[in-house]
Amino acid sequence: MENWRLIDLGYAEPYMAQTFYEAVAEALNRGFSMNTLILVQPSSPYVCLGYHQVLEKEIDVNYCKERGLPIIRRTQGGGATYLDSNQIFYQVIVDEKSETVPKTVNDFFKKLLEVTVYVYRKLGLNAEFKPINDVMVQGRKISGNGASKTGKAMILVGNIILDLDYGSMAKVLKVPSEKFRDKMAKSIKQWVTSLKRELGYVPSVKEIKKHIVEGYEKILNIKLNPSKPSGEELKIWREEIKPRHMSEEWLHLPLFTHKKILSDRAVKIADGVKVVEVDYKAKKLIRVTAEVIGDKIIDLMITGDFFMMSPNGVEKLEKSLKGASLKEGELRKKITETFRKETIQAPGLEPEDLVNAIMKIKKYTVKYPPDIYPFTHPERSNSNNERTR
Repeated sequence: MENWRLIDLGYAEPYMAQTFYEAVAEALNRGFSMNTLILVQPSSPYVCLGYHQVLEKEIDVNYCKERGLPIIRRTQGGGATYLDSNQIFYQVIVDEKSETVPKTVNDFFKKLLEVTVYVYRKLGLNAEFKPINDVMVQGRKISGNGASKTGKAMILVGNIILDLDYGSMAKVLKVPSEKFRDKMAKSIKQWVTSLKRELGYVPSVKEIKKHIVEGYEKILNIKLNPSKPSGEELKIWREEIKPRHMSEEWLHLPLFTHKKILSDRAVKIADGVKVVEVDYKAKKLIRVTAEVIGDKIIDLMITGDFFMMSPNGVEKLEKSLKGASLKEGELRKKITETFRKETIQAPGLEPEDLVNAIMKIKKYTVKYPPDIYPFTHPERSNSNNERTR
């Protein structure tokens, strides 16, 4: 039986509630910390953005500014959401060498979400695990979860939902019209639920935390020992983690990473250079923004609400595809090789999904003889967020 730490942060301001576990993971990597379960509730509302998402495409930034809602990009994938004190977060940080957890991401979700199912069942609900990373009650989602890997630290983050502010959940998201927003609000209410909605009341936080601790100890066969954050963890969080999450570069991460492809400058090097954007819905949304000439990819950006255990997996895929032709066989080979070589784990995202997403670009391209492709890097065409320019 392994001994783990249990850190109960109680109510914490949004940045600490959302990101302190990263300091624990970093401390574990540096040899200062051990396997840890964190429990915490945000002391005030905020909006959380998935690691692979583009802020301006997902969030109504003006609405958030008007309401004083912080926007925090997390280090896990998934979609944007509104969060407040009506969620109890559980955050698991565990050394990959631990014998208590599986090593593949799908099995990691399945094993640890047995605990979440256990908690809801102890509270009287017939909860079930739904792959990849959800817990459901009566066909409605009642827990959202994400996973990532930082060095040797495997991380799971998720929540027990006490109550939901459906109106705010819909208002913070970017939509094409208010009519669409109304439809989205109804859809969220149809497919996402809470303890209050299912039970008619909210059990005490003390009782819920008791079941969480019991669940982890029984299902993982561990002993949780109450503890407090170490001085080293607090220092890492104050000096490294929080400043990074509060920076404009992190908040607008894909745009900073792909300044060239999304530049407003337009210097024509050759006819046929285009910036194209396509959406492809597999189990998760994939959005591809690519600069192409003819059927050649000059540069591309892959975003969406998918998960990858290693955040730099996307960067490695993007790098492998620069200069590739929009031919299924060539794309499939490059993507499959990168998944294998880099040991990329992306639950719900298969190499074939990326092939299908990128191939949607082809209908916007113009064919040219191969001798005019300019592989000195051209300055980028201006692209608004829709399709082709």
